Amino acid sequence: MRVRAALLLVLLIISACSTAPPRGGGYYQDDGPQSSVPMDVWQVPEPTPKVETPSKYGNKPYTVFNKTYYPLKDAAGYRERGIASWYGKKFHGNRASSGESYDMYALSAAHKTLPLPCYARVRNLANNRSIVVRINDRGPFLDNRLIDLSYTAAARLGILGTGTGLVEVESLTPGEPALKEAQATPPQPAANPAPEAAPKLYVQAGAFASLDNAQALRVRLENGAFKPIEIQTARLDNQVVHRVRIGPLTSVEEGDIVAARVASLGINSAYVIVE
Repeated sequence: MRVRAALLLVLLIISACSTAPPRGGGYYQDDGPQSSVPMDVWQVPEPTPKVETPSKYGNKPYTVFNKTYYPLKDAAGYRERGIASWYGKKFHGNRASSGESYDMYALSAAHKTLPLPCYARVRNLANNRSIVVRINDRGPFLDNRLIDLSYTAAARLGILGTGTGLVEVESLTPGEPALKEAQATPPQPAANPAPEAAPKLYVQAGAFASLDNAQALRVRLENGAFKPIEIQTARLDNQVVHRVRIGPLTSVEEGDIVAARVASLGINSAYVIVE
Protein backbone atom coordinates (compact mmCIF):
# COMPACT_ATOMS: atom_id res chain seq x y z
CA MET A 1 0.00 0.00 0.00
CA ARG A 2 1.30 3.43 -0.89
CA VAL A 3 2.58 6.16 1.38
CA ARG A 4 -0.86 7.71 1.84
CA ALA A 5 -1.40 5.15 4.61
CA ALA A 6 1.17 6.87 6.82
CA LEU A 7 -0.58 10.22 6.52
CA LEU A 8 -3.99 8.67 7.03
CA LEU A 9 -2.82 7.16 10.30
CA VAL A 10 -1.91 10.68 11.42
CA LEU A 11 -5.35 11.89 10.32
CA LEU A 12 -7.05 9.24 12.40
CA ILE A 13 -5.08 10.32 15.45
CA ILE A 14 -5.91 13.97 14.79
CA SER A 15 -9.61 13.25 14.31
CA ALA A 16 -9.69 11.20 17.51
CA CYS A 17 -8.10 13.95 19.57
CA SER A 18 -9.79 17.07 18.23
CA THR A 19 -13.00 18.24 16.64
CA ALA A 20 -11.40 21.36 15.16
CA PRO A 21 -11.42 21.66 11.35
CA PRO A 22 -8.16 20.83 9.56
CA ARG A 23 -5.78 23.66 8.85
CA GLY A 24 -6.40 25.17 5.43
CA GLY A 25 -10.14 24.44 5.52
CA GLY A 26 -10.28 21.41 3.25
CA TYR A 27 -7.10 19.42 3.69
CA TYR A 28 -4.54 18.30 6.27
CA GLN A 29 -0.96 19.26 7.02
CA ASP A 30 1.03 19.96 3.84
CA ASP A 31 -1.51 18.55 1.41
CA GLY A 32 -3.85 20.72 -0.64
CA PRO A 33 -3.46 22.85 -3.77
CA GLN A 34 -0.13 24.00 -5.15
CA SER A 35 0.76 27.66 -4.77
CA SER A 36 0.40 28.13 -8.52
CA VAL A 37 -2.00 26.00 -10.56
CA PRO A 38 -0.31 25.37 -13.93
CA MET A 39 -3.50 24.92 -15.91
CA ASP A 40 -7.17 25.84 -16.18
CA VAL A 41 -8.88 22.93 -14.47
CA TRP A 42 -12.15 23.83 -16.15
CA GLN A 43 -10.62 23.00 -19.53
CA VAL A 44 -9.57 19.45 -18.61
CA PRO A 45 -11.70 17.11 -20.76
CA GLU A 46 -13.72 14.43 -19.03
CA PRO A 47 -12.40 10.92 -19.67
CA THR A 48 -14.40 8.77 -22.06
CA PRO A 49 -15.26 5.38 -20.57
CA LYS A 50 -13.56 2.61 -22.52
CA VAL A 51 -12.75 -1.04 -22.07
CA GLU A 52 -9.38 -1.40 -20.33
CA THR A 53 -7.30 -4.33 -19.17
CA PRO A 54 -7.59 -4.68 -15.38
CA SER A 55 -4.54 -3.33 -13.59
CA LYS A 56 -1.96 -5.84 -12.42
CA TYR A 57 -1.90 -3.95 -9.13
CA GLY A 58 -4.61 -2.93 -6.68
CA ASN A 59 -7.27 -5.50 -7.56
CA LYS A 60 -6.53 -8.11 -4.91
CA PRO A 61 -7.84 -8.13 -1.32
CA TYR A 62 -5.80 -5.86 0.94
CA THR A 63 -5.76 -4.74 4.55
CA VAL A 64 -5.46 -1.18 5.91
CA PHE A 65 -5.75 -0.31 9.62
CA ASN A 66 -6.74 -3.93 10.43
CA LYS A 67 -9.66 -3.85 7.98
CA THR A 68 -9.65 -6.04 4.89
CA TYR A 69 -11.17 -4.83 1.63
CA TYR A 70 -12.28 -7.05 -1.24
CA PRO A 71 -12.20 -5.23 -4.60
CA LEU A 72 -15.13 -5.89 -6.93
CA LYS A 73 -14.53 -7.91 -10.07
CA ASP A 74 -17.04 -5.83 -12.03
CA ALA A 75 -18.25 -2.25 -11.54
CA ALA A 76 -21.54 -2.75 -13.43
CA GLY A 77 -24.58 -1.61 -11.49
CA TYR A 78 -22.63 0.14 -8.73
CA ARG A 79 -24.40 3.19 -7.31
CA GLU A 80 -23.93 4.62 -3.85
CA ARG A 81 -24.24 7.87 -1.94
CA GLY A 82 -21.68 9.02 0.58
CA ILE A 83 -19.03 11.58 1.47
CA ALA A 84 -16.34 12.64 -1.00
CA SER A 85 -12.96 14.04 0.03
CA TRP A 86 -9.98 15.06 -2.11
CA TYR A 87 -6.19 14.80 -2.17
CA GLY A 88 -3.62 17.06 -3.77
CA LYS A 89 0.03 18.06 -3.83
CA LYS A 90 1.09 15.73 -1.00
CA PHE A 91 0.60 12.79 -3.37
CA HIS A 92 1.05 14.45 -6.78
CA GLY A 93 3.45 12.33 -8.82
CA ASN A 94 3.41 9.45 -6.32
CA ARG A 95 2.63 5.90 -7.35
CA ALA A 96 -1.09 5.16 -7.23
CA SER A 97 -2.44 1.73 -6.28
CA SER A 98 -2.89 0.85 -9.96
CA GLY A 99 0.83 1.41 -10.56
CA GLU A 100 0.20 4.66 -12.42
CA SER A 101 1.38 8.06 -11.28
CA TYR A 102 -1.16 10.17 -9.42
CA ASP A 103 -1.93 13.39 -11.31
CA MET A 104 -3.89 15.88 -9.22
CA TYR A 105 -4.84 17.76 -12.40
CA ALA A 106 -6.47 14.77 -14.10
CA LEU A 107 -10.11 13.85 -13.56
CA SER A 108 -9.42 10.79 -11.45
CA ALA A 109 -10.40 9.33 -8.10
CA ALA A 110 -9.62 6.70 -5.46
CA HIS A 111 -12.14 4.14 -4.21
CA LYS A 112 -11.77 1.30 -1.74
CA THR A 113 -13.41 -1.49 -3.76
CA LEU A 114 -14.27 -0.52 -7.35
CA PRO A 115 -12.05 -2.32 -9.89
CA LEU A 116 -8.95 -0.55 -11.20
CA PRO A 117 -9.31 1.07 -13.60
CA CYS A 118 -12.98 1.89 -14.12
CA TYR A 119 -15.12 4.94 -14.76
CA ALA A 120 -17.84 6.59 -12.70
CA ARG A 121 -20.00 9.66 -12.69
CA VAL A 122 -19.80 11.63 -9.46
CA ARG A 123 -22.59 14.07 -8.67
CA ASN A 124 -22.49 16.70 -5.94
CA LEU A 125 -25.87 16.39 -4.23
CA ALA A 126 -25.70 19.98 -2.96
CA ASN A 127 -25.36 21.75 -6.32
CA ASN A 128 -26.12 18.95 -8.84
CA ARG A 129 -22.77 19.38 -10.62
CA SER A 130 -21.46 16.13 -12.05
CA ILE A 131 -18.28 14.88 -13.68
CA VAL A 132 -16.87 11.65 -15.08
CA VAL A 133 -13.74 10.35 -13.35
CA ARG A 134 -11.38 7.47 -14.00
CA ILE A 135 -10.82 5.47 -10.82
CA ASN A 136 -7.21 4.30 -10.62
CA ASP A 137 -6.33 4.43 -6.92
CA ARG A 138 -7.32 3.03 -3.54
CA GLY A 139 -8.75 5.01 -0.65
CA PRO A 140 -9.95 7.01 1.17
CA PHE A 141 -9.30 5.13 4.41
CA LEU A 142 -10.43 7.87 6.79
CA ASP A 143 -13.67 6.67 8.38
CA ASN A 144 -16.95 7.53 6.67
CA ARG A 145 -15.50 8.57 3.31
CA LEU A 146 -16.72 6.99 0.08
CA ILE A 147 -14.44 8.42 -2.61
CA ASP A 148 -11.24 10.50 -2.79
CA LEU A 149 -11.24 12.94 -5.71
CA SER A 150 -8.34 14.54 -7.52
CA TYR A 151 -7.83 18.30 -7.11
CA THR A 152 -9.40 18.99 -10.51
CA ALA A 153 -12.40 16.75 -9.84
CA ALA A 154 -13.01 18.44 -6.48
CA ALA A 155 -12.72 21.88 -8.06
CA ARG A 156 -15.22 21.04 -10.77
CA LEU A 157 -17.69 19.69 -8.21
CA GLY A 158 -17.27 22.68 -5.91
CA ILE A 159 -15.88 21.00 -2.79
CA LEU A 160 -12.34 22.42 -2.63
CA GLY A 161 -13.08 24.93 0.11
CA THR A 162 -14.99 22.61 2.42
CA GLY A 163 -12.80 19.58 1.71
CA THR A 164 -15.80 17.24 1.65
CA GLY A 165 -19.15 16.98 -0.06
CA LEU A 166 -22.19 14.73 -0.23
CA VAL A 167 -22.09 12.88 -3.53
CA GLU A 168 -23.59 10.07 -5.53
CA VAL A 169 -21.19 7.73 -7.34
CA GLU A 170 -22.48 5.68 -10.28
CA SER A 171 -20.36 3.34 -12.38
CA LEU A 172 -20.27 3.83 -16.15
CA THR A 173 -20.17 1.00 -18.66
CA PRO A 174 -18.16 1.81 -21.81
CA GLY A 175 -20.50 2.48 -24.75
CA GLU A 176 -23.68 2.17 -22.70
CA PRO A 177 -24.64 5.90 -22.50
CA ALA A 178 -24.27 6.36 -26.27
CA LEU A 179 -26.34 3.22 -26.92
CA LYS A 180 -29.12 4.45 -24.66
CA GLU A 181 -29.16 7.84 -26.34
CA ALA A 182 -29.43 6.26 -29.77
CA GLN A 183 -32.29 3.98 -28.82
CA ALA A 184 -34.33 6.06 -26.42
CA THR A 185 -36.81 8.81 -27.18
CA PRO A 186 -35.87 11.99 -25.28
CA PRO A 187 -38.39 12.50 -22.45
CA GLN A 188 -40.53 15.61 -22.50
CA PRO A 189 -39.78 17.94 -19.57
CA ALA A 190 -42.56 18.30 -17.03
CA ALA A 191 -44.32 21.65 -16.88
CA ASN A 192 -43.51 22.02 -13.19
CA PRO A 193 -40.78 19.49 -12.31
CA ALA A 194 -40.67 18.56 -8.66
CA PRO A 195 -37.47 19.69 -6.93
CA GLU A 196 -35.15 16.89 -5.87
CA ALA A 197 -35.19 16.24 -2.15
CA ALA A 198 -32.12 17.51 -0.33
CA PRO A 199 -29.73 14.76 0.76
CA LYS A 200 -29.88 13.73 4.41
CA LEU A 201 -26.95 12.77 6.60
CA TYR A 202 -27.25 10.24 9.42
CA VAL A 203 -25.05 8.18 11.70
CA GLN A 204 -26.27 4.59 11.61
CA ALA A 205 -25.45 2.98 14.93
CA GLY A 206 -26.75 -0.49 14.12
CA ALA A 207 -29.12 -2.63 12.03
CA PHE A 208 -31.08 -5.57 13.41
CA ALA A 209 -33.53 -8.22 12.31
CA SER A 210 -35.03 -7.98 15.82
CA LEU A 211 -37.04 -4.85 16.62
CA ASP A 212 -36.39 -5.45 20.33
CA ASN A 213 -32.63 -5.22 19.74
CA ALA A 214 -33.08 -2.02 17.77
CA GLN A 215 -35.18 -0.49 20.52
CA ALA A 216 -32.63 -1.52 23.15
CA LEU A 217 -29.89 0.28 21.22
CA ARG A 218 -32.12 3.33 20.88
CA VAL A 219 -32.54 3.47 24.66
CA ARG A 220 -28.78 3.10 25.14
CA LEU A 221 -28.15 6.02 22.76
CA GLU A 222 -30.82 8.16 24.42
CA ASN A 223 -29.12 7.54 27.77
CA GLY A 224 -25.92 8.80 26.12
CA ALA A 225 -27.68 12.08 25.23
CA PHE A 226 -27.86 11.42 21.50
CA LYS A 227 -30.75 12.94 19.57
CA PRO A 228 -32.75 12.82 17.43
CA ILE A 229 -32.85 9.03 17.11
CA GLU A 230 -35.14 7.08 14.83
CA ILE A 231 -35.65 3.47 13.85
CA GLN A 232 -36.14 3.03 10.12
CA THR A 233 -37.59 -0.28 8.98
CA ALA A 234 -36.74 -1.55 5.50
CA ARG A 235 -36.84 -4.80 3.54
CA LEU A 236 -33.47 -5.97 2.31
CA ASP A 237 -33.05 -9.25 0.40
CA ASN A 238 -36.51 -10.40 1.57
CA GLN A 239 -35.59 -9.73 5.19
CA VAL A 240 -36.90 -6.96 7.41
CA VAL A 241 -34.12 -4.80 8.86
CA HIS A 242 -34.52 -2.21 11.63
CA ARG A 243 -31.90 0.54 11.32
CA VAL A 244 -31.09 2.73 14.31
CA ARG A 245 -30.06 6.16 13.06
CA ILE A 246 -29.08 9.46 14.64
CA GLY A 247 -30.10 12.49 12.65
CA PRO A 248 -30.60 13.98 10.22
CA LEU A 249 -27.39 15.91 10.89
CA THR A 250 -26.34 19.29 9.61
CA SER A 251 -22.83 18.66 8.25
CA VAL A 252 -20.09 16.14 7.55
CA GLU A 253 -18.18 17.51 10.53
CA GLU A 254 -21.12 16.86 12.84
CA GLY A 255 -21.41 13.35 11.42
CA ASP A 256 -17.76 12.63 12.18
CA ILE A 257 -18.14 13.93 15.74
CA VAL A 258 -21.33 11.94 16.42
CA ALA A 259 -19.83 8.74 14.95
CA ALA A 260 -16.77 9.15 17.19
CA ARG A 261 -18.98 9.68 20.25
CA VAL A 262 -20.99 6.57 19.45
CA ALA A 263 -17.77 4.57 19.06
CA SER A 264 -16.64 5.79 22.48
CA LEU A 265 -19.62 3.90 23.94
CA GLY A 266 -18.20 0.69 22.50
CA ILE A 267 -20.59 0.66 19.52
CA ASN A 268 -18.08 0.02 16.76
CA SER A 269 -20.59 -0.48 13.93
CA ALA A 270 -21.49 3.22 13.67
CA TYR A 271 -20.88 4.98 10.37
CA VAL A 272 -22.09 8.02 8.45
CA ILE A 273 -24.59 7.45 5.66
CA VAL A 274 -26.15 9.74 3.04
CA GLU A 275 -29.68 9.36 1.74
